[in-house]
Amino acid sequence: MARSPTSQRLADAAIRLFNERGYDETTVDDIAARAGVSRSTFFRYYRSKDDVIFPDHDALLAKVEARLRASTADTAIVAVCDAVRIVLAHYVEDAEVSLRRYRLVGRVPALRDREIVSVARYQRLFREYVGDWLAGSPDAALRAELMASSVVAAHNQVLRGWLRAGGSYDPFEPLDHALQYVIRTFRHLENLEGPRDGGDQVVVAAFPRSASPDDVMDAIRAHLGSRS
Repeated sequence: MARSPTSQRLADAAIRLFNERGYDETTVDDIAARAGVSRSTFFRYYRSKDDVIFPDHDALLAKVEARLRASTADTAIVAVCDAVRIVLAHYVEDAEVSLRRYRLVGRVPALRDREIVSVARYQRLFREYVGDWLAGSPDAALRAELMASSVVAAHNQVLRGWLRAGGSYDPFEPLDHALQYVIRTFRHLENLEGPRDGGDQVVVAAFPRSASPDDVMDAIRAHLGSRS
């Protein structure tokens, strides 16, 4: 989802002006003039000067939703991880603008608020799909909320680390590492209907310290044999 040349020129002009003059002091007319286009051309690409700073979240959300929609409950974890990688890839592909945006957002409260709203949209999208996949299972709404929050937190932690480092490394390996924690936590999504009757169960046994390994194994075999 690369920006068009004119869109990119407007984004570059806006970020430079925000850094030179300040966000509040820069107008749409200033941005258009710096980019060498008309005011009407600016509004063909962006609705406001805020939109120049942030990626096209509507298009990005549509791409993420398409990936989630193509999945089922059986492949829920893979779909969510793929969707998160789509979001990170968008920032990495436009690394220079992403880095400028990061520095600017840190100085402008209005942009930080806008960023929080944008993050909430992704979390809501994940929550809705996970909730659908979990429908009818115990605590479906709670589990969907927890997973959506965890996925977004993993992505944001990796993205912020990459931005703080000036985009100096490939962030996808750290993202995969972070997502492993999410996968381990939500491994139950591979069987959304929950354990079936007769399914594997965890057996916890206690033995005196004096028991020998052979005594322990004999007791376990006897217990499992009595259940077969």
